[in-house]
Formats: sequence, C-alpha cells, structure tokens
Amino acid sequence: MSEITKAIQFICEDKGLTAEAVLETIQVALGAAYRKDFGNKLQNVQVNFDPETGDMQVWDEKTVVPDVDVEAQEAFFQEYLTRKVDAEAKGEAFAEEEPPRFNPKNEMMLQDAEAAQAGAVVGDVLKLPLEVPAAFGRMAAQTAKQVIIQKLREAERSTIFDDFKTKEGEIIAGTVQRREARGVLVDFGKISGIIPPQEQIQNEYYVPGHRIKVYVVSVAQGTRGPEIILSRSHTAFVARIFEAEIPEVASGVVKIQGIAREAGVRSKVAVATDDENIDPIGSCIGQRGSRIQVIIDELGGEKIDIIAFDTDPKIYLAHALSPAKVHAVELNEEEKVATVRVTADQFSLAIGRGGQNVRLAATLTGWRINVVQEGESGEVFSSESSETAVDGAPEAAPAAEEAAKEEATDKTE
Repeated sequence: MSEITKAIQFICEDKGLTAEAVLETIQVALGAAYRKDFGNKLQNVQVNFDPETGDMQVWDEKTVVPDVDVEAQEAFFQEYLTRKVDAEAKGEAFAEEEPPRFNPKNEMMLQDAEAAQAGAVVGDVLKLPLEVPAAFGRMAAQTAKQVIIQKLREAERSTIFDDFKTKEGEIIAGTVQRREARGVLVDFGKISGIIPPQEQIQNEYYVPGHRIKVYVVSVAQGTRGPEIILSRSHTAFVARIFEAEIPEVASGVVKIQGIAREAGVRSKVAVATDDENIDPIGSCIGQRGSRIQVIIDELGGEKIDIIAFDTDPKIYLAHALSPAKVHAVELNEEEKVATVRVTADQFSLAIGRGGQNVRLAATLTGWRINVVQEGESGEVFSSESSETAVDGAPEAAPAAEEAAKEEATDKTE
C-alpha cells in the first residue's frame, strides 16, 4: 500500500468520507494545478490519478456541437439581454428563454472535432490527450493544496448534511455548548445545532457540558455549512418521547391522536387503541406511574395529562377537561363551539390556573369551549379569553396525574 493510499484512508476515517470522494477531490486539485502551470482557460482539464503508482492521465474534454456563427450568436444574445433589462426596468414579466451560446471551454464545433478525431459527430464527448508534466511549480502546488482543503471541507459538510437530513422529525442527544445571543448551541461532535429562543422551554436552564435530548425541526444547507434548528418546546417532541419510552406507542398498538402543549408547564396527550385487551391510558402511565414519570423527568418536570380519545365530540370534550368532572356538553357544530356545564365545585378545576386547562382542552379537541358554572351565578369562561376568570384557580395537572396513577395501580395489582 502506497503512502498516498494510506493518507487517503486516514482522511476517510477522520472526515467520514468515502475513498471515491477523496480521490475525486485529489483529481480536481491536480486539474487546477495543471491549468495553473501548463493549461489555459479554454481547456476543460480532466485528470485520472492512480494513488498506488502516482501516475496520472490528463486530457481536455469537449462535447461536439453543430457549427455556429459565434459573432451572430453573441449579437443575438446581447439583444436578448437588452430586452430582458428593459422589461425588468418597466416591471413587466419576461418569459423569453435564454438563447444558447457556444462555450469554447466545454464545447467543440463539429468542423474542429472532425479535424481532431475522424468520424466525430454532434453529441460525442472527445477526450483530447494532454502532455503529463514531470513536476508542478510552487504556485501550482499551492493551488492544488487550496483546492483539496476547500473540496474536502465541502464534501464533509455534504456528508454531515445528508446524515442529519434523515434525522428531521427525530430526537437526538447532544451536549450544551454555550449561549449565543438568545440561542443555545448544542454540540454533536462534528457539528453544532441551535435552539432558537422560541424553541426553548421557558425557565429551563441550559448548563454548558450537560447532555440533553432535542427535537430536530429542520436541516438546511447554508452558506457556511448545514444549519440545524433544534427544539425542546415542539409538540412533536412529546410524541417522540412517548414513542421512545412506551413500547405500545412505538409499535402502534397505542396511537397518539392529539397533543396540546404549553412547553415546560403542562401537556395533554390523547391516546386510543383498537385492541380491547389494552388500556391505552394505563399503558402510558405504567405500573405505579413508572413510565409517565420518566417522561415527566425528560421534559424537565412538565405535567402530563393522559386523555382517552373518543370519536364522539361530547365524550372527547369531557375527557379533555380532566381532571374536572363535566355535567353536560352542548355543541354548536356550525361555529365549532362547545358549551360545557360543570358544578360550582368543578368550575375552577375545569378552567385551570390562568385558564390553562380549558385552553389546552380547546387546542386538543379543536373546539372553542365555553365553561358554564351551573347554579345561580351562571358564570362563564371561554377558552379564547385572555383574562383569568378565577383568581388563584388550582393547578389541575397534579390531581390528574395522581388520579391516573391510582387507576393504573389498581389495574396492575
């Protein structure tokens, strides 16, 4: 094995590239070096390099095209540009296609091609051999070095991009690097992603050096490499955590029908199953709350309400307002408004602190909800209200969790 081959293998292992990609980079660099010392700008120099022997072949590659009058073609192209500029200046649409132009670097007219190689026809690709130099000059070697560095960097970025593109919509683990402006940089080894302010959980503290799980929102190819947008507050983050921690959800036996989330505070997750022998809520909570507690810890203490999904909107709405007990539900299907009646002792619980419970229930079900207190007061609170109807309304999530845990415990014992 030659020293060049060993160097290529080292680069492949270090950069995560294929041998073919590295060899192609070397050949492009050698082509650039050849043009620097021996070629000219009208040559389409191609190189074939053998890393074992160090030998190389060099040729000028041209595509055969019909004979044209270059001056007339150029004049027609300039007229096209004038029409385009005039149309753009007037704000008019310009749909005319750009006319073809002869490119002497990559193309050769049929007359010249026949002289270079007998029997050449339009469409042929000619490989015209060039003399291989004994050595390159210092400037050419410097050009080759710069091309190799640039091409390897581009190839590495492309490989990383392709790898992370497949992770969109998934959860991955990384290390908190540092804060940059209001964003949080997360390190994944060869690249970093960012959690923008709107994708962070309010009041969650990101400690440099700590490992965290993040949801990959998007991966795009930017001017300086892959740009990876991450999230801790995304609704799908909850769904992916459920899939990771609950086998029944991962297998599809228990399906998540909807999620409503106020990141860092509380989420409502609607679940259902077609298997009559499986309790979807109990499966998500686990024995003595073991499964749901792992999820809560992963979400930094965020409260989770597990809701039984139902195709009947009245039943689904009643479940969604859990842990409050609903007395009656009236639907206005035209306006997609539900009026939910509760007793006085359930009114605050149905609304939740700051209207959170009814707001999440409305998001989960897709209905605007008006909670009406039965009795003389007839007090009403809407899910679209921006004000708190009941000061100091109790936090409903802990009660919901405890009730669900007790129910699951009874079923598993």
